[in-house]
Amino acid sequence: MRELTTDCCIAGGGPAGMVLGYLLARQGVDVIVLEKHGDFLRDFRGDTVHPSTLQAFHEMGVLDRLLERPHQRTETVSVIIEGRPFRVADFRRLPVVAPYIAMMPQWDFLDRLAEAGRGLPGFRLLMSAEAMACRVDAGAVTGIDAVTADGPMTIHASLTVAADGRASRLRDDSGLPLRDIGAPIDVFWFQLSRRGPASAESLGRVSQDGVLVLINRGDYWQCALPFPKGSEAALRAAGLPAFRERIARIAPNLAESVAELDSWEVVMLLSVQVNRLERWWRDGLLFIGDAAHAMSPVGGVGINLAVQDAIAAARILGTPLRDGTLTTEHLAAVQRRRERPAQLTQAAQVFAHKRVLVPALSAAASIRPPLLLRLLQWLPVLQRLPARAIGMGLRPEHWDARLDWKYPAGLDR
Repeated sequence: MRELTTDCCIAGGGPAGMVLGYLLARQGVDVIVLEKHGDFLRDFRGDTVHPSTLQAFHEMGVLDRLLERPHQRTETVSVIIEGRPFRVADFRRLPVVAPYIAMMPQWDFLDRLAEAGRGLPGFRLLMSAEAMACRVDAGAVTGIDAVTADGPMTIHASLTVAADGRASRLRDDSGLPLRDIGAPIDVFWFQLSRRGPASAESLGRVSQDGVLVLINRGDYWQCALPFPKGSEAALRAAGLPAFRERIARIAPNLAESVAELDSWEVVMLLSVQVNRLERWWRDGLLFIGDAAHAMSPVGGVGINLAVQDAIAAARILGTPLRDGTLTTEHLAAVQRRRERPAQLTQAAQVFAHKRVLVPALSAAASIRPPLLLRLLQWLPVLQRLPARAIGMGLRPEHWDARLDWKYPAGLDR
């Protein structure tokens, strides 16, 4: 069995794991990041990179090269209710260098972070390597057992960070209590071509036939159709023709494109979870991102909260990890810093589930636009408030380049 030793082993090469690994390595910490897949090419992953995250990437010095990758800019967000448009948020006046949401395939910015990380001597990214269980000695986690393409592996680490998502193996293995808040919806994800004159905005459409979210991805829409949890089988049993007709009724501009839904295999199910750990850590182990707090897709904020967790964790843990002075108090400090934003965001999502999505999905008559939406049209300046809430989130994190370790000349970050 192969054995490795490191300061910090991070399970999961998603946004949280990659950002944390990169920022720790910039501080002179030896890091191993494990990604269970052989590449980052998975579709229907979160790819709405919000202004707060773009600002953080700017502070890290990686934004310009990141934006060289294909992406679409969403400066405003609207919803169309029974054919009537309502603008919800306008990001253009946010005090950041990139006042928009960048719609970017997640694999592009993960590749960019991997590329930047490989320029640092302390950064190791192991692909096709999955963390299976924690190693424990005298009550403290001392590393992990993993499976790789080359066989089993043991990694000994001063700190193990679980950034392995909502289906975290390490969370299940940890014994830490999980609070399941629940969600009344699941979501179908699929793609449809953008044809003819079409709005460049990402938007939502609401009608008696349901709710459809359209995310502009250049030559196609990435579509999300929420539905009441437990009704997937009935929707599939009604058949693809009925499904296509429903989409076309909600979004008439997609009437020609729905023929592309020629098999249920192109319609992906996202089983929505909303939960969080009551404690994010134990001695030698820390959880961040979806492994600590699984978010609903409402608002597309999950990826951004995960990145913010990683930035905060890197700031708090970098020096003690490098100096060998890490304690459980440092791990508790990460939770104290990031728990409240996660809790309040989940509360807002639950409110949206109960007060917006569920009523819209069960409406039997014409849907009246909520008063708040009408106020946003009467007083457009108010659109800055949801723009701030969605685009910046609660307690956006920042990176200070003064934390960077001074590597010998010639080692480029």
